[in-house]
Amino acid sequence: MIVAGFGFRGAANLASLLDALEQTGWKERITALATAADKAAAPAMLDLAAALSLPCHPVPDWDVTAAKTATNSEHARRHRQTGSLAEGAALAAAGPKALLVSARVISADRMATCAIARAPSQEDTP
Repeated sequence: MIVAGFGFRGAANLASLLDALEQTGWKERITALATAADKAAAPAMLDLAAALSLPCHPVPDWDVTAAKTATNSEHARRHRQTGSLAEGAALAAAGPKALLVSARVISADRMATCAIARAPSQEDTP
């Protein structure tokens, strides 16, 4: 499973999320979307899931904060107790021992972030 995790502001729209996703270079390979549980029903997220015909996994706060993120946003740390909502959601949704393959990127309008994580495959394990 390859998961695109998102963090975004309330004013974000479909274009914001798509821009962040496209910047990761993984758009054509993702199999699922993820964000914090309280953001999963936001219009932009629902529009993205519909546009890409992909499921969106709502991730509980405790799973987002448990993930070790590669980046550290002061805003995410202050409001979500994590370095990156996008990275935390992607890692949590991809499952135990998930690997971050694209650290968070920020949309051009600065309304959304996206990160990519994938479940480990058999060749990733010794």
